[in-house]
Amino acid sequence: MNLSDLKPNEGSTHRRKRIGRGIGSGWGKTAGRGTKGMKSRDTVPATFEGGQTPLHRRLPQKRGFTPLFKKNFAIVNISALERFDAGTEVTPELLLDTRVVGALKDGVKILGNGELTKKLIVKAHHFSKSAAEKITALGGTFETI
Repeated sequence: MNLSDLKPNEGSTHRRKRIGRGIGSGWGKTAGRGTKGMKSRDTVPATFEGGQTPLHRRLPQKRGFTPLFKKNFAIVNISALERFDAGTEVTPELLLDTRVVGALKDGVKILGNGELTKKLIVKAHHFSKSAAEKITALGGTFETI
């Protein structure tokens, strides 16, 4: 047995159908496409849905843009710091350990929503003006990390 002896099984291969090669071939003139209509002329676009409004036109357009380098902060209101004892140094790690925040994300931002009655040392990445005022009004300090 040689490589030259190898051939496909009987009936497993077929000659290519050469359409549009004259009336004598049996596949001339309309070349098996029938007469008239979109499918007889050229290819049908992949997005064509039979005249129904295509999906890409039915869906709403997304507007605006997404900032590439946007920081996503874990938000903590000043009322959430009330749980700590007076004089405690509140850090992002402490907030994470006590489950005030679920994740640190890109940092912690303290907002001034609520009331604070204790003197605290607060360390965070950002502070709102009202939060900073409320911390200093009680004699506490805030430090931006």
